[in-house]
Amino acid sequence: MTANVFSIAHLSDPHLSRPEPAGWRQLCNKRALGLMSWRRRRRFAHQPAVLDALLADLQAQRPDHTVVTGDLTQIGLPGEFAQARAWLERLGDPQAVSVIPGNHDAYVRENWDHTFALWREYLASDGADSWAAADFPTLRVRGPVAIIGINSAFAADPLRAVGRVGPDQRARLAAMLADLGGQDLFRLALVHHAPVPGVDPWRKRLLDCRETAGVLAAGKAHLVLHGHDHRTSWSKIAANPDIPVVSVPSASFGLPVSEKLSRYHIYRLRGAAPQWHAEVEVRGLRDGNFVELERRELEIPDYA
Repeated sequence: MTANVFSIAHLSDPHLSRPEPAGWRQLCNKRALGLMSWRRRRRFAHQPAVLDALLADLQAQRPDHTVVTGDLTQIGLPGEFAQARAWLERLGDPQAVSVIPGNHDAYVRENWDHTFALWREYLASDGADSWAAADFPTLRVRGPVAIIGINSAFAADPLRAVGRVGPDQRARLAAMLADLGGQDLFRLALVHHAPVPGVDPWRKRLLDCRETAGVLAAGKAHLVLHGHDHRTSWSKIAANPDIPVVSVPSASFGLPVSEKLSRYHIYRLRGAAPQWHAEVEVRGLRDGNFVELERRELEIPDYA
């Protein structure tokens, strides 16, 4: 944090792991289709060299905190969670990195101790002695920012990548935002699926999108970051005032498709409650190197 500016890097959907099934029983479900997709297509699109280049560039930018909005794995195998844990340690200390799950991480129902528990320090709320799925949303305070981690990932049926927050988690989210309302903190929400209708395709949408957006609006969130669609999008939750909602492409995508090529964002927050300001720097792959592609100022809600 320098000169009253707090910087947060946002990356998503790194799909960094390499699936290595331990036996046929791990593939007697939708994972068989996912593994086929990875072998035929996805392993060529998600390139370790691109992710390594992004990591080097990000570390050179020295953000105060980094957030990852899900899909670290391909088909959610326990071995992939171990690979992702090793990568998270390269990314940074758990105090400097916050993670939420994506739909690929929750591909099928799996033993918690062999999967998400391996990421506990990167997922759990501040001060949590233990942590489980029912503990979402999570809350981590870094500098002037309350980082709220929402879990929209669940084991959906084959051929769909939909998400769901659910009524219980929405109730806890509403209570958390209400508690934060009396504190002079920037309220940053992380969720894998877009909480805005029409941003994600039908088979990949957030099922309770409108309900979740309503909770975020009533709770006066300042900014929502998500991933999932592998594209940059600048949208908003229609409220009074509107809440900016921003996504990034896959951090590891290396094929020459301009709107999907690897990018990450750096948010530089300044000011104080109730008047926050946020500049976004878009950094992306161009001619083999990560460079600044764009800067813009976000219109952050003033809840005075």
